[in-house]
Amino acid sequence: MPGGGAPAFADGILRRQAQRESAARTYARSLPIVPVRARGLTIEGADGRRYLDCLSGAGTLALGHNHPVVLQAIRGVLDSGAPLHVLDLATPVKDAFTSELFANLPPELAADARIQFCGPAGTDAVEAALKLVRTATGRCGLLAFTGAYHGMTAGALDASGGAQDVRVTRLPYPQDHRCPFGVGGAEGAELGARWTENLLDDPKGGVPAPAGMILEPVQGEGGVIPAPDAWLRRMREITAARGIPLIADEVQTGVGRTGAFWGVDHAGVVPDVMVLSKAIGGSLPLAVIVYRAGLDVWAPGAHAGTFRGNQLAMAAGTATLAFVRENRLAERAAALGERMLTALRGLAAAHPCIGDVRGRGLMIGVELVDPDTGSAAPALAAAVRQECLDRGLIVELGGRHNTVVRLLPPLTLTDEQAAAVLDRLADAIPSAARRTP
Repeated sequence: MPGGGAPAFADGILRRQAQRESAARTYARSLPIVPVRARGLTIEGADGRRYLDCLSGAGTLALGHNHPVVLQAIRGVLDSGAPLHVLDLATPVKDAFTSELFANLPPELAADARIQFCGPAGTDAVEAALKLVRTATGRCGLLAFTGAYHGMTAGALDASGGAQDVRVTRLPYPQDHRCPFGVGGAEGAELGARWTENLLDDPKGGVPAPAGMILEPVQGEGGVIPAPDAWLRRMREITAARGIPLIADEVQTGVGRTGAFWGVDHAGVVPDVMVLSKAIGGSLPLAVIVYRAGLDVWAPGAHAGTFRGNQLAMAAGTATLAFVRENRLAERAAALGERMLTALRGLAAAHPCIGDVRGRGLMIGVELVDPDTGSAAPALAAAVRQECLDRGLIVELGGRHNTVVRLLPPLTLTDEQAAAVLDRLADAIPSAARRTP
């Protein structure tokens, strides 16, 4: 709305949302914005303010908001008269999506792969992956990692780091800043691998026979913690030697986000199952698992979902996958991400409240700490998020104590936009530090 009515209009929408929507809502609490238009990195709110969006739908928007190739693909389906809802029937749109996806998979997996369309969200695909390996192996145990996040449904939550009713064997995920063994680096990662190996081979280890191991190549919600390449290769060796399917959760790391098309590509690892969602739908709901044919022992109808035939999402996903591949956006993310990490590490040298800067590609985390003790500083992190918002920059928090400022900009980010993001964050951090006790 024009003039002074715009803020009142936005406030009314936010007020009605607070009255009507579940107490479980999340982003709306920390980001009281009413988006009405968006393009690329930029969101415009109903109050007329513009924001640089470094949340990108929690990593869903690989090409940013309303990219022309995505809009063209969606319009093409709408204008063609093609059915929008077909369950799991074969369609030209679905065939094109599957072909483009397989063309971008690790070649060893693509040569012997099956795909299951699971439903609209990544957590649906995680559930499918867990069901798949349990059916194929006849075993029920599961190996997962501290700090993990795999979704909000029951099975996915069991595999995540915050599980309350633990039915999953929890293994140490390597990290430098808060290494569980107190050493970090290659030594800490190797200790974690030895722990895993010993636990699996110990007849008194109390580990139920594992149907699979699930891991993230970079823990996103866990605080942007990249898995060391050597450690990831060790997990592949350990699982392969024991006949344990390895499941790579690439929901957030996939489609160029980390500077390679898939997060596992950095280590040269080929998993048995890949869990894919977010960016593969080109901003629309889509989730699949891709897995080795030898695991495909399901009976017909063993796993299904009403909305697994989303034609608009498949068209948008095909366009996104092809654009990332043709324009080498993974390589662009690697180079630009490294420059951003270097700049942020320079910022950390001047601000002791920055405990760590880490990431891979355009998946970046800045961990905030108490400068005197080095302990987690959730109030400071929340203040930084608000200071960023006040400056027109959208970021979110993650990590064990919500102390990691996360940057997930679109892969189409320009050098100028990256500089603007860094400038606003660099201004927000000292401002927040001054007003946080």
